[in-house]
Amino acid sequence: MIRKASFAQIAEMAALVASLLYFPVGGVLAFLCFALKGVSFHSFVTFGDTYAPLAGLLSWWAVGFVPALAYAAFVSRQAQG
Repeated sequence: MIRKASFAQIAEMAALVASLLYFPVGGVLAFLCFALKGVSFHSFVTFGDTYAPLAGLLSWWAVGFVPALAYAAFVSRQAQG
């Protein structure tokens, strides 16, 4: 019997996906911004000195959480058949 996933389960899966992809994807994005535009790592993390470094890192995690939430909802729906 297949049961419907709750929002808490979908949000937990999205948080795991966002956390696992945080450093690899962030590293590639930071490298590309530096290589193509000359943006420093500090400026990349802090959104151009708009936020403190910790707030910038949390903001980048939230930016990654949004597509991870869509992915988790899609996968959850597909698993239900």
